[in-house]
Amino acid sequence: MRLVLNVLWLIFGGLFLALGYALAGLICTILVVTIPFGVAAFRMANYALWPFGRELVRKPGAGTGSAIGNVIWFVVAGWWLALGHITTAVAQFATIIGIPLGLANLKLVPVSLFPLGHEVR
Repeated sequence: MRLVLNVLWLIFGGLFLALGYALAGLICTILVVTIPFGVAAFRMANYALWPFGRELVRKPGAGTGSAIGNVIWFVVAGWWLALGHITTAVAQFATIIGIPLGLANLKLVPVSLFPLGHEVR
């Protein structure tokens, strides 16, 4: 079932969301100071391509640096990516098949706003 949901996810919005994260990661990597944000964005792009069967958990050692970085991320790119997740979720809720995909999109909103201090398992 995970394979079916992941393929549907990829077709109906996951690819575009992953491209958004990859674009944010590319821009952050080009600007040398923001490389940690780029790494987090590429990690989220990987997760946004194939989310079912994996989960995002908080890193136990994330501290003040992650909190400060998350505030900067929120201002620069986080709210755009969260808006993309919300818009895609609303469109996916329009169909019965898209309801699990929309729920997965809504689960990604908090992490798209504050990605530092999380890891994919």
